Amino acid sequence: MRLSNNEIENYRRDGYIVLKGLIESELLATYDERFLRIVNGDVGLAPAMKIMQDVMVVKGAVEPESAAHAVNKLLCLEEDEILCDFALNPQLVSAVQSLIGDEIYSVASNVFNKPPGVDGRHPMHQDLRYFKIEPASSIVGVWTAMMPATRETGCLAILPKSHNLGLLPHGDLDWEYVNYGFYGINSELDLDKRVHIELDPGDTLLFDPLLVHGSGRNRGDVFRRAISVHYAASDCASTNAANGDWKTNPQTRRIV
Repeated sequence: MRLSNNEIENYRRDGYIVLKGLIESELLATYDERFLRIVNGDVGLAPAMKIMQDVMVVKGAVEPESAAHAVNKLLCLEEDEILCDFALNPQLVSAVQSLIGDEIYSVASNVFNKPPGVDGRHPMHQDLRYFKIEPASSIVGVWTAMMPATRETGCLAILPKSHNLGLLPHGDLDWEYVNYGFYGINSELDLDKRVHIELDPGDTLLFDPLLVHGSGRNRGDVFRRAISVHYAASDCASTNAANGDWKTNPQTRRIV
């Protein structure tokens, strides 16, 4: 679906938009089943795919009820024959093309899994911190709820218009439990301006890679699970020539 002029304007102004019911429930069920088969060991990991366990499980602070209860996220979906389909979804691709142009690549993909019973917080951060390409205006993050994302289950919280602040300094946190690779913004933030993005299954958040966002712990008794991908336009360039051509990265895929 091509975005309307109003949706594009809202995205540019606020740094995000929500597209309700973008991904069909049948597809979400297929992705969810595949995720569970992978973490349960029923099918092997695709090349480069990684299962990241929650830090509380790794440190022995909690005993997971199941294999899925131990997982924080599943990384690098590009070579999985089922999960790779998400980044190719025509509705999603068309919406992203409305923002960054027709020739796009996927540069990162994950299934985010927030089980009940663990801390699981993701500090406020900007995704551009993790990428080595620019400009930010040619990158779009996508986050689709696979099951209800609510305040109770730890939905995303964003700071509208924070994409205008530029890339802020990030660092380690002094929390007792922080998952591997999770960094937080060191600068002072006005958290009173946070907006909690509650999503039904299939609802999809499109957001600028400089948008400040994070998520709280899951205080409920059900999982919060989402599938995510970042797209980059063909006009992006590596931030450092020594990094080489970003399009040759093994996890980068030309979508269209």
